[in-house]
Amino acid sequence: MAFLTPDPSHLDRRDAPPRATGPQLPPDAQYRAWDGSQDVPDLTADELVDALADDVLRDGDVEEALRELLQRGLRADQPGRADLPGLRDLMDRLRQRRRQLLDQGQLADPLGDARRELDEIVAKERAALQRRLDATEPGAGDPSSQPDPELRKTLRSIAARRRDSLDALPPDVGKRLRALQDYDFLDPAARQQYNDLVDRLRQATLDRFTKGLSDAVKGMRPEDLAAQRQMVRDLNDLLEQRMRGAEPSQAAVDDFLRQHGDFFPGAETLGDVVEQLAQRMESMQSLLRSLTPEQRAELRDTMDALLRDDRLKWDLARLAANLDQLLPGGLGEPMPFGGEEPLGLESALEQLDRLQALDSLESQLDGTTGPGELGLIDRDQVRDMLGPDAVRDLDALDDVAERLERAGYIERHGERLELTPRATRRIGQKVLDELFARLRRDAFGGHRLDRSGQGGEREETSKPFAFGDPFHLDLRATLGNSLRRAENAPSARGAAPLRLRPDDFEVYRTEHTTSTATVLLLDMSRSMLLRGCYLAAKRLAIALDALIGTEFPRDHLSIVGFAYTARELRPDALASLSLDGFEYGTNLQHALQVSRKILARSHFANREIIVVTDGEPTAHCEDGRVEFSYPPTMRTINATLREVVRCTKDGITINTFMLDRTPALTDFVGYVTELNRGRAFYAEPERLGEYVLVDFVRRRTKRLR
Repeated sequence: MAFLTPDPSHLDRRDAPPRATGPQLPPDAQYRAWDGSQDVPDLTADELVDALADDVLRDGDVEEALRELLQRGLRADQPGRADLPGLRDLMDRLRQRRRQLLDQGQLADPLGDARRELDEIVAKERAALQRRLDATEPGAGDPSSQPDPELRKTLRSIAARRRDSLDALPPDVGKRLRALQDYDFLDPAARQQYNDLVDRLRQATLDRFTKGLSDAVKGMRPEDLAAQRQMVRDLNDLLEQRMRGAEPSQAAVDDFLRQHGDFFPGAETLGDVVEQLAQRMESMQSLLRSLTPEQRAELRDTMDALLRDDRLKWDLARLAANLDQLLPGGLGEPMPFGGEEPLGLESALEQLDRLQALDSLESQLDGTTGPGELGLIDRDQVRDMLGPDAVRDLDALDDVAERLERAGYIERHGERLELTPRATRRIGQKVLDELFARLRRDAFGGHRLDRSGQGGEREETSKPFAFGDPFHLDLRATLGNSLRRAENAPSARGAAPLRLRPDDFEVYRTEHTTSTATVLLLDMSRSMLLRGCYLAAKRLAIALDALIGTEFPRDHLSIVGFAYTARELRPDALASLSLDGFEYGTNLQHALQVSRKILARSHFANREIIVVTDGEPTAHCEDGRVEFSYPPTMRTINATLREVVRCTKDGITINTFMLDRTPALTDFVGYVTELNRGRAFYAEPERLGEYVLVDFVRRRTKRLR
């Protein structure tokens, strides 16, 4: 009696501790905070190709599929694997950062900081005046140093006038700045603080119109402002000429840049000048649009007070108005600040600058049309806006195309990217795996016939050896045959060796296998596209190619696309087959002719045609030209059926998969089946691949009759 000692891992032990199902960490694993230096395995090139597969099948364009992958990114299925965030994720982070900036402050009084600092300056000056008056009072300080009464009276009068000037200061910041411009400060510290405030306000506001304007106004020398005035006037002339519909000549633009190019570094065209000006002025114009009318009037009055040149004020106002009309969306837009912290003028403009940079970066990401453009995005700006993680994500996206190229999945042809045969095989295998995902539980056989023969799997029964049989020797039966002969009986043989004759040999029977040549006819008429059948048919062709290439390498598959006419398609070009190949007409007659010529070149005994279509024939070839008619004529139907008869005489089986159940198509396929003795199926596009592939494998498990 034989005994079996089972493997303990196979036993269902009730006393065994529960086994964890997820990924296990080693006992000595430790945690530490993420600092960006940890090594996380990247997504492989195989995973990237799998992620591209559906888009490549749908669009037939690897560059379009890459663009879509860059937009949506890719999530790793395994825990601990790093995802590949897409451009949409980066744009979501930009929008979230934008909301945070808008929620950080509010524009209740953008000139509040300047107003409070002016109050502080005035308070300092008042204190200095009071100290001067106190020093002139009798009994104050050393009597010998006291001025005579008449001088004290004069000093008190001067101090009183200055105090009256301070008392008369208006509450508006702009008017107060004007009033203090000519005020003779007694306190040097107050004077210096006032000058510093004016310089900061000028730099924050005036330089947003033209480069270096705050320094020119600060000097107030005629030669300093003359260049600014002339540049603004000349630029207004060019912009107003464009607004009238007469584009300025390149000579006029070159002359402008030759004279005023220092204000616009790197500009080569009028468009470059407009772009630089818009970037400078957008935040200020956006701030003005975000304020109430009262706040806007006070800010404009403040800028006028800082400029101190009436002619330049008018020219700059003209420039802002011209830009606002020329730019499609206007110059600047109101920002809905909704925070609690009050924003001063400088902090508000800084926030608007950041918001403008966020919008500009989002436009760059949104306008990215291919992997080659990701390298043009400023990494420093991305780091400043979103942090170092966003830079790593952007670099990973930028590396996708190169990783696929290094792995041999895509190759460059000039400016275009195309799939390699290796990528096509990978996509085909993925499609095949998806189509067979639910079918594996049925445990189909492997391309066999239902009779014994040569070349397949060994069976348990044996047979006498015949010339040509695979020599799978059944040693026990062979020895038994030899021992049954008298000459090998123990009494007759003695110590002599056992004698074997050719008719003693028995070999195990094997399952018979066969090979076949198949032509898949794909209807590529426009109705296939409009009814949503195109993608299913394309996936079917790729899966059949992968199935035959991996499971049945001795078979041969050809693919023919037909519409107005028929043509043979290369299997390695199926993945990139685009919608542009679809046209009107269903010329099944020509498709059968092409298929017969292909099958005539093959040496296979089994030859078959699989037709995938959604409609009856509407075109045929006659006298060297194509006849098209919808609804189809009897001439087209009869010409197609005559081709079916020719296929039948050549021993070619025709199986038809209908993607629609119209009476006309059903009747036509019935005629084909009756003439050819093939089979007909109706399949929904969503399950077409499963039906055809199941039938292909099952069909190979029994003899064709």
